[in-house]
Amino acid sequence: MVFQVRIHGRGGQGVVTAAELLSVAAFAEGRHAQAFPSFGSERTGAPVVAFCRISATEIRVREPVMNPNAVIVQDTTLLHHVDVFSGLVDGGYVLVNSAHSLESLGIGDLTGGMTASRIVTVPATDLALEHLGRPVPNIVLLGGLAALTGIVSLPSVVDAVRQKFHGSVADGNIAAATAAFELVQSQVEERVDAQAG
Repeated sequence: MVFQVRIHGRGGQGVVTAAELLSVAAFAEGRHAQAFPSFGSERTGAPVVAFCRISATEIRVREPVMNPNAVIVQDTTLLHHVDVFSGLVDGGYVLVNSAHSLESLGIGDLTGGMTASRIVTVPATDLALEHLGRPVPNIVLLGGLAALTGIVSLPSVVDAVRQKFHGSVADGNIAAATAAFELVQSQVEERVDAQAG
């Protein structure tokens, strides 16, 4: 099975780098992976979409991801202007960069009653500012995705970050991604416990 991820954000938020690092993390775990962007306007702040596919076998398809298993939304201003959830498969995952609740963002109306334990917000920009000193949420959200889906492990994300960045930039990104991993993991566990109880 091919696990497909679509990442929505704006120019300058590291959308393309996120897809690339996710593919590197999957490759490090012995799987096949591909990552590529789709640009509209290439200016900073313009909507950007990037895609990643992960599979145990060779990936032959090359077109954009139309039916993602997971969607990452790096910028909440896109929620009501771009159909970020288009084609999301039944049982898919949603990770949104926000310090606000799903209810206050109005996401329930947009996702059509998805399983609540698979839709998570994480304050990725805040975590990036705290640990990195820059408001770039991309790698932070990869930590959250690892916790939410298990498609890659946190150590593989850390290794991918170390291959791309060095020194304090790598350390800050890893600390922020680890914080997001732990936050999302605790949210998912709480929701699963609440549903079981």
